[in-house]
Order: sequence, then C-alpha cells, then structure tokens
Amino acid sequence: MAQLTNVGFRLFEIFFNTYGELRKDYLNNLKSILDSSGSAVKSIHPFTSGFESMMFFSDYDSRFTDSLDFYRKYFEAAGRLGAGILVLHGQRDYLYSTLSEEEYFERYALLFEAGRRCGIQVAQENVNRFRSEDPGFIRRMREYLGESCCFVFDIKQAVRAGKDPFEMCSAMGDRLVHIHLNDNNGKSDCLLPGDGTMDYARLMKLLDEFGYSGDFIIEVYRKSFPNLDHLLDSRHFVEQLVK
Repeated sequence: MAQLTNVGFRLFEIFFNTYGELRKDYLNNLKSILDSSGSAVKSIHPFTSGFESMMFFSDYDSRFTDSLDFYRKYFEAAGRLGAGILVLHGQRDYLYSTLSEEEYFERYALLFEAGRRCGIQVAQENVNRFRSEDPGFIRRMREYLGESCCFVFDIKQAVRAGKDPFEMCSAMGDRLVHIHLNDNNGKSDCLLPGDGTMDYARLMKLLDEFGYSGDFIIEVYRKSFPNLDHLLDSRHFVEQLVK
C-alpha cells in the first residue's frame, strides 16, 4: 500500500486475505497509511468470495443467517476504512444447483439490505464460472430487484467467460456502481488498461448513455505488469480516458 501511495495512487479497492485483517488494529494501521497520503478506499473484496455459494446460495437456512452475521464484519471493516462498496461473487457451479433465479435474487436482496443498513452497497460482480457470468442473468436480476441491487463490471471476467463485455455492461445499466478496468488481446485476458485491444471509446460512450458516475479501479494481477513504471503509464492512460 505505502509503495503505491508513494508514487501517487490515491484510490483503492482492498482485497482482504484472512480473518486477521478484519481486526481493528490492522484496519486502523491501514487507515493511518491512507490518511497520511490523502488516499481513500472505494471498495472492499472479501476473502470468502470463493465460499459464497455455500454461505448464501445453498438450502441450509441457518448457515445463510450465520453468514449474514459474518458479513457484517466486512461491513464494519469497510466503514472503518471509509469504503462504500462490498464486491460479491455469488454462486459458483450454478449449473448443478437447485436454487432458482428468483431464490437467488431474494437471498441477494437480504444481503443487500443488511449492507444498506450499515451504509454499504453489496454489489454483484460479473464473474467467470459464477451465475453472474451471464448478461441475461444480470439483466433479469436488475429487472426483478430494481433499486435493491447494484453491480460491479469487470472487463476481464466477461472476456474470460466468453461474453461480450459491452453486453454485460449494458445489462447492468443504471445500477452499475463500480468498474474494474483491465485490457485484453488474443493472448491474454488480463492486461493493464492500454496494453490490449479493448475499445474504451465505445465503453465510455456506453457509460455516458446511462449516466455512470462511479469510479474506475485498475484491477489486474501482479504478473500483469513488470514494474511500477508500467503501472504508472497505465494510470496515465486511464486518467486521460476518464477526463
């Protein structure tokens, strides 16, 4: 974190990796680093994303209730850091599930409401191999829940799932609150913005059409860039893009 703030990054999404990182002392230290550089956290990402199928989208009702209680710890952590969004992956291996779409929507709505009460938006991300990989599902979710839902759009996840990223973005429409920016080409689906063939001009036009007013977070893997200079070049690209 300090390495990034030292070179001028000021807006972050925090990926928690273990329960200990939800402790107050850890969060206070992280907040101190952010405050000392004038930085802010936009969103958080649970380390339990891979377990959300079992936690929220199974037929075990008491586990759902307990999991809601557990996610309040994330809401508290987000509030302590000043973040307003929790990124949700949702249900994996959905093709083998007996849970209907309507049941999924209703479970999500309870989680969304629990977050809302804590001042946090629980935002469904489009994720490869998860139920949310399908633009049709996302569109039906928005139509069913109306203002009781919101979304995170990740370009690489749409490409990885073999879906049209522009169709996915359109499906989220005016309930889109957060964007993970990355790039792709014929060889890789996770490059720094500006390093691939993504049609960002088309994306920005689409976002303008439904009045997107959220932020843009560069989200790639550590192997996606050789050094900080490369990352800084991409930041400059994004800054020019969103002006």
